[in-house]
Amino acid sequence: MPALETSPAIHRTAVCDRREEAPGIVILGLEAPELARTALPGQFVMVVPPGGERAATALGVYEAEGGRVSLMLVVVGPRTRELANLATGASLDLLGPLGNGFDLAALGAAPALIAGGVGLASLLLPALALHAAGARAHLYYGARNAAALVDAERFAQLGSGVSLATDDGSRGHHGFVTELFARSGREHSGIAACGPSPMLRAVGKVALSRGIRAQLSLEETFACGVGACWGCVVPLARESAQAPHFPAPPAGDARDFVHARICKEGPVFWSHELRW
Repeated sequence: MPALETSPAIHRTAVCDRREEAPGIVILGLEAPELARTALPGQFVMVVPPGGERAATALGVYEAEGGRVSLMLVVVGPRTRELANLATGASLDLLGPLGNGFDLAALGAAPALIAGGVGLASLLLPALALHAAGARAHLYYGARNAAALVDAERFAQLGSGVSLATDDGSRGHHGFVTELFARSGREHSGIAACGPSPMLRAVGKVALSRGIRAQLSLEETFACGVGACWGCVVPLARESAQAPHFPAPPAGDARDFVHARICKEGPVFWSHELRW
């Protein structure tokens, strides 16, 4: 992905709305006009739990319009539970926008969007931008059950085709969304995907077999979110435009990869450049 020319800042926001789309899946709407203006598709923020007793957590920017942004989160522990329980009017500090997002121009006129669970949070802004540019995207969306397939109708309203999968077979294809995509006979000009690492690896394999280039938004637990700690690295082809130029490799190092920071050089990478 090309480097995005946005500068992160601390945004002091207030919760303006809250939706619990399914048990444990919450969308928080926040008053954050500057963040809404600067956030690009695929970027994320570091969210500081208001109690101040827990570390910040990374969440993708789900919606960004007017003076409002929203964050989609799934409750998996104390940090996300504290955020999910915030009421309207509560204050929340964010650092962002962070990371490099999707190269939408490279996805072409008929891209596939592939989401696994809350990975959908990183794909609404790309879908809106692609629709505005006249592209016809198709969403492949998988979750654990029908209740966890949140907001699929929003993509359909954009004119996107939507294909669904559930682990328990309660809606759509019974199985993984990658199986659904692999069996699809649709022709696609590119792929944008976000979800768990095993899903993204499978997407990369299917993309390679079909001769399609795929952009993968990697999910990771970030310590700092700004590239300072080097705690979230992934092996990336040394010739990639996203490869960091520091630290310098040791003398005689013949490996064809370097370690890139998911939070800084990513979170979106070309699948064919990853060496995982």
